Amino acid sequence: MSKRKSSEMSEKEQKKKLKEITTTTTTTTTNNEEQQQPIKNITSEEWIPKKEKYSDRYYEILEKRKELPVWKQKQEFIEIVRNNQVLILVGETGSGKTTQIPQFVVDAGLVKPGTMVGVTQPRRVAATSVAKRVSEEMDYELGQEVGYSIRFEELSSPKTFMKYLTDGMLLRESMNDPLLKRYSVIILDEAHERTLSTDILFGLIKDIIRKRKDLKLIVMSATLESGKFQKYFDNAPLIKVPGRLHPVEIFYTPEPERDYLDAAIRTVINIHEDEDEGDILVFLTGEEEIEDTCAKIQRECKNRGLKPMRTLPLYSTLPIFQQSKIFDTYKERKCIVSTNIAETSLTIDGIVYVVDPGFSKQKTYNPRSRVESLLVAPISKASSNQRAGRAGRTRPGKCFRLYTESAFKKLEPQTHPEILRSNLSSIILQLLRLGVVDLVHFDFMDPPVPETLMRALEVLHYLGALDDEGNLTHVGEIMSEFPLDPQLSKMLIVSPDYNCSNEMLTIAAMLSVPNVFVRPKDCRDDADAAKKTFDHFDGDHLTLLNVYHAFKQEKEDQTWCYDNFLNHRSIKQADSVRSQLARIMNKFKLSLCSGDMNNRNYYTSIKKCLVAGFFMQVAKCEKKNQYFTLGDEQSVIFHPSTGLSRRPEWVIYNEFVLTNQQYIRTLTEIKFDWLMEACPSYFNQGTFPKKSKDAIDRSKRLTGSK
Repeated sequence: MSKRKSSEMSEKEQKKKLKEITTTTTTTTTNNEEQQQPIKNITSEEWIPKKEKYSDRYYEILEKRKELPVWKQKQEFIEIVRNNQVLILVGETGSGKTTQIPQFVVDAGLVKPGTMVGVTQPRRVAATSVAKRVSEEMDYELGQEVGYSIRFEELSSPKTFMKYLTDGMLLRESMNDPLLKRYSVIILDEAHERTLSTDILFGLIKDIIRKRKDLKLIVMSATLESGKFQKYFDNAPLIKVPGRLHPVEIFYTPEPERDYLDAAIRTVINIHEDEDEGDILVFLTGEEEIEDTCAKIQRECKNRGLKPMRTLPLYSTLPIFQQSKIFDTYKERKCIVSTNIAETSLTIDGIVYVVDPGFSKQKTYNPRSRVESLLVAPISKASSNQRAGRAGRTRPGKCFRLYTESAFKKLEPQTHPEILRSNLSSIILQLLRLGVVDLVHFDFMDPPVPETLMRALEVLHYLGALDDEGNLTHVGEIMSEFPLDPQLSKMLIVSPDYNCSNEMLTIAAMLSVPNVFVRPKDCRDDADAAKKTFDHFDGDHLTLLNVYHAFKQEKEDQTWCYDNFLNHRSIKQADSVRSQLARIMNKFKLSLCSGDMNNRNYYTSIKKCLVAGFFMQVAKCEKKNQYFTLGDEQSVIFHPSTGLSRRPEWVIYNEFVLTNQQYIRTLTEIKFDWLMEACPSYFNQGTFPKKSKDAIDRSKRLTGSK
């Protein structure tokens, strides 16, 4: 691993900076049940005290705040929100709505003593970065008066009166606090993204505001779908805030591009050569594509002898200290290559040129085949306009669309809501836990396809979360408390029966964080060799267990992680997640136990427990390297990242990946009779297609299973 150890100085600096971040950030996990009641006998002045003295930085930022378009409408906003329970605010990207509106709410005195203003965000990176920015604007320490809450991480205190949180976290809070009494004002931001959790929150909060006349709701959107929101919320008043400060010139390609990646790189180089100063923002679809493009742009600049340009990647799994680099100022031109995070969630000043290939990764779900996958698909007109608007923030800008004008006219007007293209098992479990029994008549803004609902109920029934009448069982109630997919929750609940709950906690935590294996482009062979040292003979779930055990044996050493191509931050995050999951298990008196590692059945027990959760995600070997998934009968192969070198007859998988091939990822070898033990009713049903039914019947005969 000489290449890794003789790393450049910049990488050492990154490690140093990462160490600073991980040692200085305090993550406090608060108990929602303890916090759900407002604090009483406290005045407004005591709850949100006026500071006697502000820092110079505060006044410096205040001048910039006053230049934001939303600032001009501060008084109008305060007046309307005081006189109405619900308000729809449409503000173009860059108008300042996400950072300023919550502060206007505080200034208007709408946050009652002991309560908060809660601001939802669809993405974790937006919740954390905006909370940090607003704490600076208000001259507070992050985590005190202004905090955030994302899955498995909360930074807040008893003094917090403003909290940025992902929509999923507010939904989870409502399970312990059905009327959301901790909040005086709820702001649903980026509502136009129509994430699964936001759509459910629409229905829940619409019901809550009928019961709580003191609760204010502000729905903020960046697109002109306002009419739909107004109608849904009983013709609530609307405020429009302009966003783009300068005009943007739009260019289309005369002919369709054969390769949008090559076209994007070519366009960036042309801008760098021929256009005036100004930073560039390029929209691409995923991590690998972004990292490759950053490297190719740098190489092309060097080969052509052009002046230096700083290329910066941006995607959700990028460590926070690297994400923050996009806001830094540099002597040279900046080129940010991003997923659609930069479309609405984050505003980056200095962007003058936007390169838009017209694609993004979108979640799709086929209820018949039960396959949920991320597919590269054309964006909507609304997204296209959002992207173009990024160019006009600081001065007149240009947007280069790498598709024809006629192709633009054929795009869908809006992105389809996530609820219409997602697996609903987790959400339905949460709704049932909230007491929503009549799912068919729940007030969805866009009702999901009945087949998707039926499929989700079927999955929950086989997992034991629902009884035959569709009511939540005791197991289902416990499953709903875990912030995990139902399969992982079930696996944890039954783990004490297999004497491996500590191991299952580790595996569930490792599956809940970004990939722990690092594979840099310049030393992939070394990274693959390092990974092989952790690979387990029986499969990838056990490989993750090996990594965690080795990490603990090496006393969580950062240098050891670096030398072994492991993501230290991801494993530390998994450690934190594991602790939180363990607390939930203790709450329900589920014993934390481990088998004897020297016992030959040690790994068998772990694999049987995995099957108890993932028995519906099974693949059967058809020929040499070809498998088919049981039930939906998709033809698949193993993902190249797997450490399972053999081709066993049966495997369970964690994820179905659809790219140029159909892959199954994170696999473990199992035996058929374990499937029959886990859920005989599922494998004895008569609705399996022929190939699956034949495979099950043949295996039953061979193993004597019933």
